[in-house]
Amino acid sequence: MATNVDRLNKRGVKSSYVSTIIGISLVLFMIGIVLGGVFGLDNIQRQAKENLQGDLFFKPEMNPADIKQVEQELKTWKQFNEVFYVSPERAIEEFTGQDQNADNILEIFEGYNPLPPTIGFKPKVEHATLKGMQGIKQDLLAAYGDRLDEVSYDESSVKSVNLGFKQFVYLFGAVALLLIIVAVAMINNTIRLALYSKRFSIKTMQLVGATSTYIRRPFLLQAIGIGIVSGIIAMALLFGLFYALNNLVDSIEISYSIETFLILLGSLVFIGVVITYISTWFALNKYLRMKLDDLY
Repeated sequence: MATNVDRLNKRGVKSSYVSTIIGISLVLFMIGIVLGGVFGLDNIQRQAKENLQGDLFFKPEMNPADIKQVEQELKTWKQFNEVFYVSPERAIEEFTGQDQNADNILEIFEGYNPLPPTIGFKPKVEHATLKGMQGIKQDLLAAYGDRLDEVSYDESSVKSVNLGFKQFVYLFGAVALLLIIVAVAMINNTIRLALYSKRFSIKTMQLVGATSTYIRRPFLLQAIGIGIVSGIIAMALLFGLFYALNNLVDSIEISYSIETFLILLGSLVFIGVVITYISTWFALNKYLRMKLDDLY
């Protein structure tokens, strides 16, 4: 009879921890979706910033050889991700696009190409801001002001890339913070319920002289293990969701670097460990402070 009772108790404890891990994993999974959205927006913004382009227009007396010399010098500047020479032929092709024929434009001007050679540049991500682009413009005018007619870039595009994505990041950040608050409450309740079945064991160890540190140690180590396992399970669920979306929905393509996945995994594990550790600590303190009669 006693053996059956022990088996039932062990089975109850195991099922309690399994349900605890499942509950925490699902909460972390929801947090992971929001964090994944934040990282995804950051990657999209980075790509948009890398595609921003400025152009250098030179004075008429500058010949292509001199312009190419400037191009080689600008390639050594740390502010630029890419610097490229745009010949008049390439310029008119980009101007007309695929829908028009460049020969038709040349016929209008009787074979003369009205577009001068220019230099295009793409700034590095950290310089792809209004302040950064203004700084680049000032540096270019200071270095080549006597040879330049104009330094051109689309200020509205620079502003929209920085401001628009920043608003989305703030929105996702607010949702993530709200989810973390909800997660703390849910995980705290889950941990309390899991420890409730062990309240008599905790009080018994205390009555026989065990210190609070000694009593806490196995429970806190177990909490760390639960947080790690829950974070890994949540990341596996998140990876499965991304994989399913990429393969089932043609209009959605989710791609993350290995570094981003590791950061996301580390974030989920860290959040899981911190919340379970703190919740376990406070739940243990509650039972350690309770009188024996209050346990019933």
